[in-house]
Amino acid sequence: MAWNNILGKLGEQLAVSFLKQKGYHILEKNWRHRRSEIDIIAKNNKILVFVEVKTRNNNHYGEPEIAVNQKKENLIANAGAAYMRQIGHNWEVRFDIISIIYKNEKSFTIKHFEDAFFPG
Repeated sequence: MAWNNILGKLGEQLAVSFLKQKGYHILEKNWRHRRSEIDIIAKNNKILVFVEVKTRNNNHYGEPEIAVNQKKENLIANAGAAYMRQIGHNWEVRFDIISIIYKNEKSFTIKHFEDAFFPG
């Protein structure tokens, strides 16, 4: 497996642990719809949260969260709409980004951007 894929999986594992520590209930990981994937789908109290995780081993080219562009937001929003139809959604939703700089298992930083974007 390529280093970028390994790094991405490590980041997703860290994000899941981070969200659980904050009291989120994880519903799905790597949920796919057509060409799109939602890294984490969680519930925070009564809010359904779709989370995009971006992990890098440095910030030489900017912070990881800047990789979530309009195209990526639209793909996540479309997948989120499909998920909501599937489960018969009837409560509030939010789109978050978790940004991780990963040096090693003991040295990493996590930033959580709640309500990071609203598809439109």
